[in-house]
Amino acid sequence: MTLPSMNFKRKGEIFKPLKVYTVNDTFILAVYKGNLSDYDLLIKYRQKDNKSKSGWTRLRTPKHIHWAVDILIKMNMEKGKTKDLLSFLIKYWDKKVKPIKSKTEQNDLLKNKILQEVINDAKKYKSLENKGEYSVKFLILMAKLLMFQEKTNYHQAYMFKNLLEALKNGEDIFKIVSVATHS
Repeated sequence: MTLPSMNFKRKGEIFKPLKVYTVNDTFILAVYKGNLSDYDLLIKYRQKDNKSKSGWTRLRTPKHIHWAVDILIKMNMEKGKTKDLLSFLIKYWDKKVKPIKSKTEQNDLLKNKILQEVINDAKKYKSLENKGEYSVKFLILMAKLLMFQEKTNYHQAYMFKNLLEALKNGEDIFKIVSVATHS
């Protein structure tokens, strides 16, 4: 499989990823130096697209709402296992996610160990793999990186955790969309 470039250009400047994760044949996720804080993470991904000339989508920035919609699809198809996944992610938020305060901490997070951790986590949720748009590995990796991004930029952050809780508690669609799109 030929992988596409994960560099991007903005205002004439070329941005190269700090780390690229080939999640599977369908998803590639890259992490860049963000600009909201010293250790901000900017997350972008490409998805396999056989209709495009390159075979891949353009570089995309994931949004909380994209993540939430996929979880809602999985929830509709396998409610119990999806709630288990949400409980796991809430516990991860509470126990493991701390603001990144140094280059060493950032490098430790981005090493391949997070991908191995995600691969192991995803095994528990294998039944959700072909439900929805995103693979379970991709969802978990994206969720964990979004958590660290949010906590690093504001240590008292709560938006992603509120989204996880709203989804787990079966809040109505208006509430979920409101939480996921709040800026």
